[in-house]
Amino acid sequence: MGEAFRLGGFGMYPTLFFGIILFGAALGYARNPGKGRLLLPAVLALLTLTAGFLGFCTGIVTTLMYAAEAPNMAPLVAQGTAESLINVCLALAMNVIGGIVVAVGAYRHGRRKPEITQAGATVAPTG
Repeated sequence: MGEAFRLGGFGMYPTLFFGIILFGAALGYARNPGKGRLLLPAVLALLTLTAGFLGFCTGIVTTLMYAAEAPNMAPLVAQGTAESLINVCLALAMNVIGGIVVAVGAYRHGRRKPEITQAGATVAPTG
């Protein structure tokens, strides 16, 4: 795993950073689920994917700029593309983990019992 992280290049750091924040926000939602609390994990999931794809794009640009000067480009382009795709793999893995945790929160939110008011009416739980 450490070798894959190294091969992914600099783009792995922001992807991992936003993925860890996504995991924390997903845990917060799973602990205290509410409709209004779902926005932060959703935005962080998008940000994690964006960081992963940005790392992929910068890796491809670097690969092509280096390969353009080499006489035998095909192996270099293949290896550079594979290394650049590690950023996307990390972003997708972080989103899957965050999605599983958010799904637990959504399940808990759906299992909440309706609250009974002082007047005896039932209302949906807040949040």
